[in-house]
Amino acid sequence: MSSAVIDIHSTDDMRDVIHRAVQALAEGQLVVLPTETVYGVAALALNADAVARLCEVKGRKGDHPLPLAIRGEEEALDYAPDVCPLFRRLARRCWPGPLTLVVDDSHPQSLIGRLPEVVRRAVSPHQTVGLRVPGHQVVLDVLHMIAGPLVLSSANRSGQIEAKTAQEAIESLGDDVALYLDDGPSRFGQPSSVVRVRDQAFEVLREGVVPEQALKRLSGLMVLFVCTGNTCRSPMAELLAQDMLAKRLGCKQQELEDRGVIVRSAGVAAGMGHRASSEAIEVMNQAGLDLTEHETHPVTETLIRHADVIYTMTPSHREAIVAQWPQAADRTRLLRVDGASVVDPIGGPKDRYEHCATEIREALAQRLDELPL
Repeated sequence: MSSAVIDIHSTDDMRDVIHRAVQALAEGQLVVLPTETVYGVAALALNADAVARLCEVKGRKGDHPLPLAIRGEEEALDYAPDVCPLFRRLARRCWPGPLTLVVDDSHPQSLIGRLPEVVRRAVSPHQTVGLRVPGHQVVLDVLHMIAGPLVLSSANRSGQIEAKTAQEAIESLGDDVALYLDDGPSRFGQPSSVVRVRDQAFEVLREGVVPEQALKRLSGLMVLFVCTGNTCRSPMAELLAQDMLAKRLGCKQQELEDRGVIVRSAGVAAGMGHRASSEAIEVMNQAGLDLTEHETHPVTETLIRHADVIYTMTPSHREAIVAQWPQAADRTRLLRVDGASVVDPIGGPKDRYEHCATEIREALAQRLDELPL
C-alpha cells in the first residue's frame, strides 16, 4: 500500500489531520511528523510490533537507544521519578524545544518497566532513557490525543542525513511509512541537542540546536524577587541577595552568573524600563550598593518558567502569580519565613525605606540558606 502525504498548509481541517495521524499510530503504523529540528518518524511506544518495525525500517543496529517523545515535564517523572533539580530546571526552561534529556530510568516505579520488552530494548538498553518534548504544535497535538508516548527518531535510514523536509523523508523511507505530514522545511534544520543529566551535572552527548554555552546558562540557579511596581522592595532584595550570595561564594557580584547563580526582580503591576525610587537608590548607596542602573520589569511567563524559586513581598503577590501560573505554586513563597508581608515603603520617608531594607536583609539571611548552592 502506498503512503499518504498530507500538506498541512493546504488542509481545511487540521483536527482531521491530527486524527488521521493518531489513528495510524494507534493501528501500529509508522508516521512521519514535522518537528522544529528535523522530520521524525514515530511509532506508538506501547506497540511492540510498531517499534520493532521502526527499528527495522531505520536499519538501526547495535544498542543505540531511541528517544521517547512525551507531553511535558510532569510526564517525565513517570519514567524517571527521582530526577534531580537540574533535570527539572532544563526541562522547564527548554521544553517544548530542541533538547533531548537523557536520565537514569532504573527507579522501580519507572514506567519504562511496563513497556513491552522490545520497546525497552529500543529506548533503554543501558537503564537510561532519552526524553523530549518537541517544539512543534502538530507533534504536541498528536501526543495529547494518543494513549502513551511516541518513539520518535529522525526520519531517515541509519547512515543517511537527517530529513529537513517531508520530501527528503519520503525519498529515504518511501512506502515503509504509512503517513507523511508535510509542514515545509524544518525550522532549525538540525537535530536536537542530546544531554545526559546526573548528579547535578550535565554532559553533551550530541551537539545540536542548543549550544553548550547556552546550556550552561540555562542550567544556572535562578532566584526571582517580586513586588508590585519593581521600584523599591524587589530591586532592593535583588541587589542585597546578589551581594550576600557573592560573599557566600567568594566572588564578585558580576561573577555570580559564571558561578551558576542568576538573581532577578520583577513586579506584578510594573511597567517596563522605569527607574528605581530615589529613596531606594539612596538607601542602597548607603550600603555600598548601586541601584542607579535598575530598570523596572513586569512579571512574565518566561521569568516564572525559568525561576527555580520565587520570593514575594506579600501574600497577594504570591496569589497573583499562582492564579496566573498555577504550575509555579510549589516554587513561589513569601520572602519572610514567618509569613508576614514586607510593607511597601513607597511614598514614605527615608527611614521607612531603611526599615524595609533591614527587613529584607534579615529575611534573606534565612532564605538564602535554602538555596542549593
